[in-house]
Amino acid sequence: MSDTHPALAAGRFAGLELRNRFALAPMTRISATEDGRATEEMAAYYTAFAEGGFGLLITEGTYTDQAFSQGYLHQPGITDEAQAASWRPVVDGAHAAGARVVLQLMHAGALAQGNRFRDRTAGPSAVQPMGEQLDKYRGGGPWPLPLEMTRGQIAEAVDGFATAAVRARDAGFDGVEIHAANGYLLDQFLTPYTNLRTDEYGGSAEERLRLVREVTAEVKGATGPGFTVGVRFSQGKINNFSWRWPGGDAEATAVFTAATAAGADYLHIAGSARDWLPDGPTLPALARRVTGLPVIANGGLHEGAVARRVLDEGHADVLAVGTGALANPDLPRRVAAGEAPAAFDPRVLEPLANLASAQAHANA
Repeated sequence: MSDTHPALAAGRFAGLELRNRFALAPMTRISATEDGRATEEMAAYYTAFAEGGFGLLITEGTYTDQAFSQGYLHQPGITDEAQAASWRPVVDGAHAAGARVVLQLMHAGALAQGNRFRDRTAGPSAVQPMGEQLDKYRGGGPWPLPLEMTRGQIAEAVDGFATAAVRARDAGFDGVEIHAANGYLLDQFLTPYTNLRTDEYGGSAEERLRLVREVTAEVKGATGPGFTVGVRFSQGKINNFSWRWPGGDAEATAVFTAATAAGADYLHIAGSARDWLPDGPTLPALARRVTGLPVIANGGLHEGAVARRVLDEGHADVLAVGTGALANPDLPRRVAAGEAPAAFDPRVLEPLANLASAQAHANA
């Protein structure tokens, strides 16, 4: 790779001026205080990627209310003023180093394995999630059977997203990203085997998309013009990696256009680029074509040739890098210097996928 790599080009993305097209992907780090406040260690973690040259930082999923949204112990939240204030050093560090920073808003729904506010989980239907909880995030054993959310609880969740987004705006974030991917609450409503409802939130794909539309519209309306709102989608889930939308491109088009019509400024499509590039047309490219919105792609994009192809062929506008960024916090600088990226060592996620484990490994 060289300094002419297209990922190094500055530009405007969803209302944000970015110095390049490299984004830090959202990754769960479970390193907040027990009561959900961001820490100095987290501020240093995010600042390192900004100092390493990333143009955009997307934070880990952050819980949005004091009811059913929290998914993990020591997950950060933004449900009160103390939590919101704790994020300001993260924002200030990113901005001082030249990056823009977006807070990802997350409601775990039925895939919650650590919630200090509730002793039960809740989702669209009383369907036990497949698989087992994630031990690297302090879980173990089968997922609990969730409560079926009432209309009142759904409304509470929608309000939680909107209120959290306002707190993020007021804390200085450049935008928020609504987490509708990876099997969490909004994705649970989208998925026919987890959503068995017979009311207006269940049934056809159009009805199962209702919650995504409501959350996106409420967040956009609450935060007002000039504040960036994105939505992240995926097919695979943390407890079902192989799941694919049964309606194929037609269903994908419905998903992407629903978020767009509700006011999204960008879409973030998660999934391995190495899986979808060989087949030609891709979900990120489809999202760009049918919505006209800028798109973030995610999955294996620390690899120079793959990243170049994604941008040159118009599959996406920005590249979100996850484990490749953990191995290379200075990835954009390496690309500019023509240096190959370091390989990712999965031991940095053991025994927990938190910052303490990564630091212990670094010092070993």
